[in-house]
Amino acid sequence: MADLRGKTLFITGSSRGIGKAIALRAAADGANIAVVGKTAVPHSKLPGTVHSTAQEIQAAGGQAVACVADIRFEEQLASAVEQTVQTFGGIDILVNNASAIFLAGTGETPMKRFDLMHGVNARGTFLASQLCLPHLLSAPNPHILTISPPLNMEPRWFAASMAYTMSKFAMSMCVLGMSEEFREQGVAVNGLWPKTLIATSAVHNLPGGEMLVPGARKPEIMAAAAHAILTRNSRQCTAHFFIDEEVLREEGVQDFDQYAISPGTTLVPDFFI
Repeated sequence: MADLRGKTLFITGSSRGIGKAIALRAAADGANIAVVGKTAVPHSKLPGTVHSTAQEIQAAGGQAVACVADIRFEEQLASAVEQTVQTFGGIDILVNNASAIFLAGTGETPMKRFDLMHGVNARGTFLASQLCLPHLLSAPNPHILTISPPLNMEPRWFAASMAYTMSKFAMSMCVLGMSEEFREQGVAVNGLWPKTLIATSAVHNLPGGEMLVPGARKPEIMAAAAHAILTRNSRQCTAHFFIDEEVLREEGVQDFDQYAISPGTTLVPDFFI
């Protein structure tokens, strides 16, 4: 499969950042995109809304439906899935991108932050997968791609930010389990994670995040890697925890400066790499 023309992608958290970049790359092929996110009106600290992103997708050559939904809530997410199916006739690809982050130790993590991360990251990923599966099972080349890190049980990944790591690894456990559960039905389930820090709003809003941005890469590197994965045969490409740079090197990409925020600056490794 050379491109995503005519495919329908349901992308959570796609009004900005990595989700939006994945959507715009698919739109360049002529794909249909369900832009799923909470932001219906402009936010004071965060760029983009589901509506403005839908407009950009259409300008890039794709079709879009703006779905306002908080993925923690089943009725809202189910409504977004139904809206997508009614608009485009089905769902070929689910991208579990939506994520909440709060980097702090156990004693410094308020329970409302714990609940938010597990509600969005763990529960949201499971729920979106569950709701999209009936439609994916009837798609010709179905994929679930989750933006989560390789599973690594080394204590150092947990010590500094226990609650966040638990929630992200829960997303990765969905990849591990669902890839095997739906292998025979031909649904590809994979994880994708960046080798370096990606310049997203989440990074900008972290304490000291602005100082890290020059050593980060653009979200477009994750979009390019996602595109490469999602155009592969679903029966031959499942149960992988992909790293963006490694995927693109396999695809023959040699120029990675194109993705750098500040070419020549030493890159900052991602939190789980």
